[in-house]
Amino acid sequence: QVQLAESGGGLVQTGGSLRLSCAASGSIFRLTAMGWFRQAPGKEREFVAAIRWWTTGTYYTDSVKGRFTISRDNAKSTVYLQMSNLKPEDSAVYYCVATTGSYFLYSSRNTYDYWGQGTQVTVSS
Repeated sequence: QVQLAESGGGLVQTGGSLRLSCAASGSIFRLTAMGWFRQAPGKEREFVAAIRWWTTGTYYTDSVKGRFTISRDNAKSTVYLQMSNLKPEDSAVYYCVATTGSYFLYSSRNTYDYWGQGTQVTVSS
């Protein structure tokens, strides 16, 4: 089993920055990928970014490319999402995700076995 704990959400003005963190615990040696989804009120949960855990590879949805950067620290079992030039449309609950499986379609919710409880990001205009 893998447990995920998100942190770093908050209130920021348009154009500002935030860094989200997600610490994994448990059977982290089984991880193959981690990432982030987000969900705004009344909207479907959408993919944001993902990163391969033991191999190379990062993936982003088009709307955040050039503004968000996903990274990892394997020694700390932690994934980060550095968010810059934030826009009001980035406001959402951000969920950390992880998978121990071999199937990896990064943008699909079905890829991920584990989900965090979410952290709120609010961008004011």
